[in-house]
Amino acid sequence: MKLANPAPLGLTGFALTTWLLSSVNAGFFDGASVPLVLACAFAFGGTAQFFAGLAELPRGNTFGFVAFCAYGAFWWTFALFVEFFKGSVPASFVGLWLVLWGVFSIAMLIASLALNRTLQLIFLALVITFFLLAGADIYAIAVLKTYGGYMGLVTAALAFYLAAAEIINETHGRTILPIGAKAPRAA
Repeated sequence: MKLANPAPLGLTGFALTTWLLSSVNAGFFDGASVPLVLACAFAFGGTAQFFAGLAELPRGNTFGFVAFCAYGAFWWTFALFVEFFKGSVPASFVGLWLVLWGVFSIAMLIASLALNRTLQLIFLALVITFFLLAGADIYAIAVLKTYGGYMGLVTAALAFYLAAAEIINETHGRTILPIGAKAPRAA
């Protein structure tokens, strides 16, 4: 029995939610748009991505399991925080939270070096995004939030591309959208 590839679902949940929030962070939309970001964070960025992670278990994909479950939980946490606790937590502590996600993303970036190039670029862009947003909160430098928003849009675009490539390439049984071959292993 062939198991379906859950990665496109997880990548799309991540990409779409990241795109929405990054559009606000970059200044294209104002705070009135945040409720839709939160709804998406609960349903798609959080739940669908978490389920994609769980679906990686029977496939034996530890990387996919950890990535999708962790970032799915990130979106749940983000939505809960903004909805219920945002005004009561110091910005510097939020910045620390973002730094820790940046550090985790560095570990995932290192792990991704054994995988395809597009995934590596996603994690590189994500690390930069987290640190820019963390700097905005820790140092109260508003322009870093804007830059973080733009970098988040790059991250989301790369994740959308990889999701599309995995669906299209698998459906056609050949490479239509290249993702960059994984690094060859030494003999």
